[in-house]
Amino acid sequence: MNEDRVDIPKLEGHHCFACGTANPKGLNLYFYRLGDAICTDITLDRNHEGWENVVHGGIISTLLDETMSWAIIFFKRTFFVTRKMGVKYVRPVLVGVPLTVAAKITDDSVSPKIRAVADIRDGKGSLLVRGTAEFVELPQERLSMVPEGLKKDMNLLFERLSSL
Repeated sequence: MNEDRVDIPKLEGHHCFACGTANPKGLNLYFYRLGDAICTDITLDRNHEGWENVVHGGIISTLLDETMSWAIIFFKRTFFVTRKMGVKYVRPVLVGVPLTVAAKITDDSVSPKIRAVADIRDGKGSLLVRGTAEFVELPQERLSMVPEGLKKDMNLLFERLSSL
């Protein structure tokens, strides 16, 4: 697959803490494809702190979950939910340090289950955190739980991603 960076469009106006543009307290993450990975870059500040100068573990988990989710959005173009996630904290993630989160769908994914992995690395490429997760595609009969406006927006996004 091409290793050139491809910026990924996202939904505008939603309140998702991780990627929403309408959440003033959110992370407002932007994603891009690099080969078979979906990535995001971020530098967290003291508002994301747990222990002094260390990023809160819940924020770290959010970064992993959201980036793996965008890998599914980009490569699978389906509605899904997170079933379970594991996080291995390798080194402390410090505030003020540029981070890259990269996620991939694993080869053993079989519908309706989708498995993914993600890493968080610092600007020097050192591994800080590794995450694994299992997601489940929503069957057609369960899509009624997704609000109509969001369903419409996501389907438009899936169409836009098809051209990338």
